[in-house]
Amino acid sequence: MTASVKSLRAIIAKAEEKLAAAQRDMDAGFPGEAASHAYYAAFHAATAALATRGLSFSSHRETIGAFNREFVKQGCLPPDTTQQIRMLFQHRQIADYDWEKTLAAPTVADDLTAAHTIVEACRRIVEATIAQ
Repeated sequence: MTASVKSLRAIIAKAEEKLAAAQRDMDAGFPGEAASHAYYAAFHAATAALATRGLSFSSHRETIGAFNREFVKQGCLPPDTTQQIRMLFQHRQIADYDWEKTLAAPTVADDLTAAHTIVEACRRIVEATIAQ
């Protein structure tokens, strides 16, 4: 493990903060903001999981690709995790950059569920690494 215990916990805490912000935004009627925060929750969680293997990347694309390669394709996470994180990324792109499209609340509710699942899975990876 290259990242320190303190760093791993800080990254997971950031993921949890984004997840809480996503729920807050959803509850307040801002599904676009919720979608953006849901993606970043999953992204930070994936970053923490990769850090347990001493891996760090400079782009979202590289991070997501490595996360899928290291954890999904290796059987550490369910195969649908790849689809979930890609969906979160696409919805974040719409929410943050597309002025002509909006995301419906039921769609974003699914995003929140996916982000929560990814954050929880990555938290388990981090905690298992710390326990070693």
